[in-house]
Amino acid sequence: MSERRVAVVTAGLSTPSSTRMLADRLAAATVAGLADRGIDASVDIVEVRTHAHQITDNLLTGFAPPALEAAINQIVSADAVIAVTPVFSSSYSGLFKSFIDVLEPGALTGKPVLLAATGGSARHSLALEYAMRPLFAYLRAEPVPTSVFAAPEDWAGSGEGASSLRSRIDRAAGELVTAIAGRTRESVTDPFDPAAYLGEGRSFASLLGRVAPSETTH
Repeated sequence: MSERRVAVVTAGLSTPSSTRMLADRLAAATVAGLADRGIDASVDIVEVRTHAHQITDNLLTGFAPPALEAAINQIVSADAVIAVTPVFSSSYSGLFKSFIDVLEPGALTGKPVLLAATGGSARHSLALEYAMRPLFAYLRAEPVPTSVFAAPEDWAGSGEGASSLRSRIDRAAGELVTAIAGRTRESVTDPFDPAAYLGEGRSFASLLGRVAPSETTH
């Protein structure tokens, strides 16, 4: 079985950031869950903050600079996405939304997505359900049922908050693993391959009668 690719979008503004920490934990749990099913996986990390100026340029001009284009391609071509944002003013960050805005319409259609966020208080956790989930539903992505929110107290050693966070991470990652494993991978067709538009084993020569179809394959 070919390797699966998981793209992680993390919109933390500082280095290090709790947003990146949560993203890393979710990615690690997902890769481990896929490995348990005998599925190899790789992870591409997109740190949105490193593309902030290019995102603005893209919004103003409609063209993505090379580095941003590469990041967008990582998201679009992945088998699944883990999206993590800090919560500001009871919603996802403006930088996170700006990155989502530069994606082409339909780019995430049918793609499994794990939603996660960090914030200064557990009171912000509902932003995942009333802000992020509707956003990805509008994009026709397929968010897994469990979303993960991490407040400051969730990072405290081995306390109750940390244990609860580990449990939520494992549950959400497990749902994403199930979605990835059950997803039929689309075959990539080269539009310049004659087989794509003439039929397998055919060529222009065979259509012109110069070569029999049986002679074009070996």
